[in-house]
Order: sequence, then structure tokens, then C-alpha cells
Amino acid sequence: MEIRKVQFTGGSSYVITLPKEWIEQEKIKKNDPVGVEIQPDGTLLVTKATDGEPLQRIKEFSLEGITESSYLFRLLIGAYISGYTTIIIRSKERLPPFVRMVVRDFTQMTIGQEVIEETDIGITIKDLLNPSEMPFANTIKRMYVIVKTMHEDAMTGLVTKNRALAQDVTARDNDVDRLHWLIARQTNMILSHVVLSKKMGLSPGMAVHYFTISRIIERIGDHAERIVDNALPILDKKLDPKILDRIAKASELSVAIFDRSIVSFFNNDMKKSNRNIESVQTLESLCEELNNLVLNEETPDAIALGHIIESVKRAGEYAVDISENVINYLVEEEQPARKRAPAS
Repeated sequence: MEIRKVQFTGGSSYVITLPKEWIEQEKIKKNDPVGVEIQPDGTLLVTKATDGEPLQRIKEFSLEGITESSYLFRLLIGAYISGYTTIIIRSKERLPPFVRMVVRDFTQMTIGQEVIEETDIGITIKDLLNPSEMPFANTIKRMYVIVKTMHEDAMTGLVTKNRALAQDVTARDNDVDRLHWLIARQTNMILSHVVLSKKMGLSPGMAVHYFTISRIIERIGDHAERIVDNALPILDKKLDPKILDRIAKASELSVAIFDRSIVSFFNNDMKKSNRNIESVQTLESLCEELNNLVLNEETPDAIALGHIIESVKRAGEYAVDISENVINYLVEEEQPARKRAPAS
């Protein structure tokens, strides 16, 4: 850390000099404007970015040594989440067919990414979405609605033996992933561009809080998909209706915990979050009883039902994690956080 003394000039102004290395690195010239932001911890941020727009960042991938489509897809997702605004794929020779397939999947699985240039040896993908146009709260609410209906439909599909409804749950999991990746991307952009944070009305700490909640909701969605994965092989089996009814009731309790966790999150309600955490014990006891009941079923069916019960329980436990994060975040805040839009 460089230590610089504050100078007093003009009878009313306090001045410090800026590091020459930083001035040259940012290509700042005489009379160029710079932004000054006071941070919550008392530090001062000096930035060249004064318009609130995210910096244009370019990531280029060479196809040399990349032969697996899954590897290329993960690289593109990594660049997307990291906040790069332009992604370039280059090859010394003609692009292999798998590259265009991966790019097509990538642009369909992400929000705002479009191919703007394509040749025989390269593809350029650009982000066309203004991050401030997608508020975090709206994305969280949308994720919550999708995941809640996923769990409800997964259980309805199991009880009513509706294969089409159950299979549709898996398709919706992709929508949850897309929204989670968007929040991860926006969080990284805010952490590296504080002026964008101010423009979106969201502190870096709150952005991280939203990301944590988003990650938990995404995991709850994964368990809805696992319920379907285990339900499909036994839909045509003759199962004890009493067991199915009790599993459905356990699922309703799990979803109710999820509901309360989201409401307490949007209302910044520490006391309701605490009560919600205590309620998970009832769900865990019910699932333990169910695990004993399914042992009377045939072994393959008992295993599948056991996995379903475990996912119902884990969904409720993840929902409780949301309430725990609400408490942790509010305790850390020096002043009560601004009330968010209600979850509806």
C-alpha cells in the first residue's frame, strides 16, 4: 500500500496525488474526468468509469487442444459468469462441427448472448443485455415460482402417474439454471464495477447475498428433478397409496417451508426466518417415519421411494438455509436493509 499525505490548497480543498502507474495504465490524460465513490467501510474508490455502464471485456478461446464439446461449453459458461461482454472462438483451421453446436446450446442456455459474427475459422458472441434491466429481486422471484411448481408437479406426477407432467419438470430445470447463471454473472460484474452497483441500487454485499439465495434455490430445483428421475421408473408399479399420500404431505410441508423462507427473505424478517428454521424438525421426523414404511415395498421400489423422500427432505433443509442466510445478512447490516418488493 502506498501512503500519500493529504495537502490543503485553495483555502477549502484537500488534495492527494494519484499514482503515476495507475494513471498510465488507465490511459488518463489531463482534464479527463474520474469518479470518486465513498464506500460503506470508509474507503474511497477512484475510477475511470463514470457512466455506470459495464466495462467492455473480451475473452478469446483458441480451439487448439479443445476436442470435447462439454469442455468448450464449460469454458463459455465460465466466461459468461465472469462477466465478459464479448467471447471469441478462433481456430487455425476450419471450425469442427461440434463447435457450432456448442455455441448454439450456449446462446440458448444463457440470457443476452448472441452470435454477431461467424466465419469458417471463428465465432464472435456478444452480450446484448444491459445488466441493470434485469433486477435481482425479479430474477429471484421468477426462480422461486419455477422451482415451487417443479416440486408440486413432480409430486403430482408421482401420485397421479402422469408421466408427461413429470417429464416436463426436467425441462424447466434448464430455466432455473439460466436465471442462476445470470445472477452469478451480474454479481461478478457488480463486484468488479462499483459504479454499476450504484446504478442498480445494489451494494456488492447485497449482490453476494442474492447470489447465495439464487444458488440455494437452484439446488432445490435440482431435487425436484431428482424426484422425477426416481419416480419415472416406478410410475407403472402398484404402490401403497397410503405411502404416496404421506410422501405428498411431506412434500407440501417442504414447499411450505420454501414459501416462508422466500417471504422472510423479501420482507427482511429475522423473527419469521428463525421460526421457519425450527419447523424443519417436523419435516425430518416425518421423512424418517416414511423411510421405515417404504421398507415393506419391493426392494427396487423401496430404493426409488427412499431417494424421493430424501429429496423432499433436502429441499426443505435447503429452504431453511435461505432463512439462515437472511438472519446472517441482517445481523451483519449496521442498519435495517431496505424492504424489497414482496414475493407474489
